[in-house]
Amino acid sequence: MPSYLRQTPHVVSEDVYIRKVKVSFSIPASSEASTQATLKMTSVKITAVGDGIVGKTCMLSTYTTGEFPSEYVPTVFEHYGQKITVDDVDYNVTLWDTAGQEDYERLRPLSYPHTNCFLVCFSVDKNLASYDNVAIKWVPEVRHFSPNVPMILVATKTDLRDDPSIACYTPEDGRKLKRKVKAQGYMECSALRCQGLDEIFVEAIRVYLRYKNKKPRTRQCMML
Repeated sequence: MPSYLRQTPHVVSEDVYIRKVKVSFSIPASSEASTQATLKMTSVKITAVGDGIVGKTCMLSTYTTGEFPSEYVPTVFEHYGQKITVDDVDYNVTLWDTAGQEDYERLRPLSYPHTNCFLVCFSVDKNLASYDNVAIKWVPEVRHFSPNVPMILVATKTDLRDDPSIACYTPEDGRKLKRKVKAQGYMECSALRCQGLDEIFVEAIRVYLRYKNKKPRTRQCMML
């Protein structure tokens, strides 16, 4: 049983562990109209989860900077700001990266509140346990802490399929897992080749909007 289901809650100051990494859009100080337009943009929070070796940080960093990271930096919590346009509407998007290691099981949920869509990531490399851990660990954890938030299943490192020495999961394997965990979408990407990244985050916003519009309205009852 995951530790978050059996341990006494431990209150930790979120400010200690969160590091702002990058803001990919700017607001001209001299332009009041631009400032007002930015303030009116809908804010969307997208959080990536998955094993520590699946490439979540590379996916987010490459998407926001346009460059594949040259070195590995272990993640606790990081978040990136990005303006994303979907169907001619601008959204102020915050992309949250999380640590997949067990050492951070008690801290990781601090990044979950106010998430609008989760990206549950696994590597296509069959030598890793990340595919199985989607159903064993990550979906149960997300459902436990954020039961009413949609999720997209994301297969990373698809460039590995070009290496005949590496056994890889196929797109059909990914779609099968998506059906199993009842995710709202399935996407694939290669951060190394900058392939499929834009589509993931556009789809995440669309999934969030569809889910938000389908949520039933709660009725207020008066007890007499």
